[in-house]
Amino acid sequence: MKPPEKAFLDYLASRNLKMTPQRRLILETFIKADGHISSEELYNKVKAKDPSVGQATVYRTLKLLSESDIAEAVDFGDGVARYELHYGQEHHDHLICERCGKNIEIVDPTIEKLQEDLAEKYGFELQRHKMYLFGVCDKCKKKSED
Repeated sequence: MKPPEKAFLDYLASRNLKMTPQRRLILETFIKADGHISSEELYNKVKAKDPSVGQATVYRTLKLLSESDIAEAVDFGDGVARYELHYGQEHHDHLICERCGKNIEIVDPTIEKLQEDLAEKYGFELQRHKMYLFGVCDKCKKKSED
């Protein structure tokens, strides 16, 4: 598998778009970001490196990163759109605490098999899926018990 930088470059070329220095900086910053990042957080990180990059450029580049399957939007139910690196990553689902926002990425072969079995039962061919499980983490449960 080619690196995400090359995949994004190929995607841009297929749309007759260029890899500008701003797009390269946004891509590099996004790839280095740990976990899930909002467009605002990404903008702040990019702006710290190059104050001339505008917020609209970050938003447009994030859209291109999503369209190219480099990034994937995740929804933790708090009204903030976040993005995670999707390209070359293993599929995972999320456990999300509704009190503190903690999220845990989970990979569970049993859940994956069940989803495939359900799709087959109903005559579907799965293309993709996202699963978010919302609840209360141990730390928040303990706080409410005190």
